[in-house]
Amino acid sequence: MKIDSSLMFEPAKVAQMAAELESAGFDGAYTFEGQSDPFISVAAAAMSTSRMELMTSIAVAFARNPMNLAYLGNDLQNLSEGRFILGLGAQVKAHIERRFSMPWSKPASRMREMVQAVRAIWDCWQTGEKLKFEGEFYQHTLMSPMFAPQASAYGMPKIFVAGVGPVMTEVAAEVGDGYFLHPFNTARSTDELSLAAIDRGLAKANKQRADYEVAAQVITATGLDEETMAAAVASARNQIAFYASTPAYLPVLACHGWEQLHTEAQQLIRQGDWGKLNDLVDDDILNTFAVVGTPAEVAEKISARFIGKAQRISPVVYQPDVPLLSALRGELAKRM
Repeated sequence: MKIDSSLMFEPAKVAQMAAELESAGFDGAYTFEGQSDPFISVAAAAMSTSRMELMTSIAVAFARNPMNLAYLGNDLQNLSEGRFILGLGAQVKAHIERRFSMPWSKPASRMREMVQAVRAIWDCWQTGEKLKFEGEFYQHTLMSPMFAPQASAYGMPKIFVAGVGPVMTEVAAEVGDGYFLHPFNTARSTDELSLAAIDRGLAKANKQRADYEVAAQVITATGLDEETMAAAVASARNQIAFYASTPAYLPVLACHGWEQLHTEAQQLIRQGDWGKLNDLVDDDILNTFAVVGTPAEVAEKISARFIGKAQRISPVVYQPDVPLLSALRGELAKRM
């Protein structure tokens, strides 16, 4: 099992952090579309590393178009010398329409077609064949030699797709090379929602489970002393409550009969009572979603939860530093 870490830092700090993570032995590192562009951070990381795989987890697919993603993916594959994974996610309707001012419709079908279109463009560049992709959402039929990159010596990047709902997860397995399991997961939701949908998607595409990667992210609350441990637990509670407020993640709560948490969290956010979110997440909810404890305890819980189910694991630590991440990686490596 590969062990990954996050590069959730401003781009100016990413290069140094990526080098330190590689030195600590991590197999991969991923950037996130939050307060900066995830592709810029991957580029910075690529120039300061030589071994780690680098991925976007996630880049918002529907904020872009297939041609834009194809150029970015090809450039980063070359810059990283074959270490790039294009990780895509749908985001939610409000952000696509109101933050990015882009169209939203049939998200699972649109994601399927976007991945197919990106691959068609890459195939055109790799083989020199005429570009002719005509779908419901995207049409790409023009590629002049002036704008076609040379075939990459490293081939086409892998594409991972994130999903929470069963339909999007099926699509992720059907057209993708891997699946990003959202941090808002539990042992039960992983089995009943995600892995079951992955099996259905693989069957549709006549693909084998052995040829597909599941990259599991898990909310992690750990520290090297009491102060950092307390801060980590508070961050984990806050993140769980925030995710619980989002309608798209309601199926995960439903696995445990905790739909009321969604209603309560959404009400607090609408009222602007962000400071009260943590109070909604009791210890039972905290320990169902997150892994909590010392690095050794956390490593034991993660291995018990994901061995045999995921090929990559990433502890999502919301207040990371290199000594803590190195300690956690070392404990995980003993068990994986």
